[in-house]
Amino acid sequence: MRRTLFAIWVGMVAFAVALGAQKTTQVHPGKGGSPHVRSEWTIHGANISIEYGRPFLKGRSVGKEVAPFGQPWRTGADEATTLKTDKPLKFGTLSVPAGTCTLYTLPGESEWQLIVSTRTGQWGIPYPEGQDLGRVPMKVTKTGSPVEQLTISIDETAGGGNLRVEWGTTSASVPFTVG
Repeated sequence: MRRTLFAIWVGMVAFAVALGAQKTTQVHPGKGGSPHVRSEWTIHGANISIEYGRPFLKGRSVGKEVAPFGQPWRTGADEATTLKTDKPLKFGTLSVPAGTCTLYTLPGESEWQLIVSTRTGQWGIPYPEGQDLGRVPMKVTKTGSPVEQLTISIDETAGGGNLRVEWGTTSASVPFTVG
């Protein structure tokens, strides 16, 4: 009986820690109906936040009517999506210094690219051509079930984290390290 209670307690603590790993707060309701949120994580000692608009699909298709394949996308709604970090991050071969940058993506049918822009504080479109810090490939998989509202998340890994963008049946992700 004690083992069972202890196992249940350990499971509940692990679940609470997992839930506490991401803190999301609403920034504002959005002018076009897409709420804007700030999600925050502490990953291997780095405080990371992403602020973005969370549009709904509303019957549209990713790659066609929204986030068109082959065109840089603001990765959200309204204002450009921002990433803030107090420690340097490394996405593949791309080093992102501590501070604030803007995230765009280049959606594709089988691969996306994460675009990190040095320009900040702008509306999400037009894409600020020529101001990229760099680009890295993102792995594309199918979600377990359709995601109606755009979701950006970070999963902690042994070596750092995994940035994930999910919408519709698309999940695009890229691993990163801290430091």
